[in-house]
Amino acid sequence: MLAILAAIVFGFALLIDLLNTDFGAPDLFNWNTLVLIGLLLLSLYLAGVGNGPRGGGGGGGGRWYRGRRPGRG
Repeated sequence: MLAILAAIVFGFALLIDLLNTDFGAPDLFNWNTLVLIGLLLLSLYLAGVGNGPRGGGGGGGGRWYRGRRPGRG
């Protein structure tokens, strides 16, 4: 979820940069502030905060996926 929010913030920062505007609030919506917010959200995602991908699943579907060990009928 945090990675999606970071992508939205980066997209908004790019839009502001391309349109060359600050929407009337230069201290709130400047390019540097939005990039820092996006980097903060991305670093929190990479640190494991929030709902990120869970480890250990894999999902390969091999013989261990069926839950039976060989030789244990």
